[in-house]
Amino acid sequence: MSHAPTVPRRDRREPGEVFGSGFSLFADMLLVGLLTSVACLPVVTAPAAFAAASGSLHRTAHDGLPVGVGAYAHRLRAHLTLRALAAGLLVPVLVVVLLVDSALVRSELPGAAVMAPALALLALAATVVGLRATALQAPHRLSVREGLLRSAADPGGALLLAAAVVLAVLITWSMPLLIPLLPGPLAFAATVVDVRSTTAAPHEG
Repeated sequence: MSHAPTVPRRDRREPGEVFGSGFSLFADMLLVGLLTSVACLPVVTAPAAFAAASGSLHRTAHDGLPVGVGAYAHRLRAHLTLRALAAGLLVPVLVVVLLVDSALVRSELPGAAVMAPALALLALAATVVGLRATALQAPHRLSVREGLLRSAADPGGALLLAAAVVLAVLITWSMPLLIPLLPGPLAFAATVVDVRSTTAAPHEG
C-alpha cells in the first residue's frame, strides 16, 4: 500500500500557525526580504513583489511549507499584471511626496509646520493601504479599493501596519545596510494583519 509523500515534521508548521519553531520564520523572512528587494528594483514591480511575498507567507502559514525561490518567482509572474504595474507608478509619486515633506521640515516657509506632518501622515496612510492591498488573496488580489476598505474596517490592524512602517523608516534612517531585508518584515506584518482580520471575521458573523 503506497502512501503520499509527506514533508518531514521539522520542515512543517501547524496549519494556520504563523510563528514556526526554531529559526524557520527568521529564515523565511530573510529570504522573502531579499527576493522582494531584488524584484522591486524596477520600481513599478514593487506591488507585484510584495504580493508575491505575502502569498508565499500565506502559504507558509496555511500548510507549514517553507518559502522557496521557485514558488516566489511563480507568484511574482502571476502578479505582474497591467493593474499591478500601473499601481507601481504610485511608488515614485510617494517618494516625491516624502522628498517634498523632508524639504518642508527644513524650510521656514509659511504653513510648513502644518503641511509637513500632514504629508507625512498621508504618505504613511498610503503605505498602509498599499501593504493591505498586496496582502489580499483571491479574488481581491492587488485591489487598492479593497485594501482601503479593509484598512477602514480594521483600524487596529491599520495601526499595527503603521507601526511596522514607522519602525522600518527608523531602521532605514539608522541602519541603511538593512534596507534589503526590510521588505520581508513589512510583507510579514501585512500578512499577519490580513490573516488576523480574515480569521476574526467568521467569529464576528
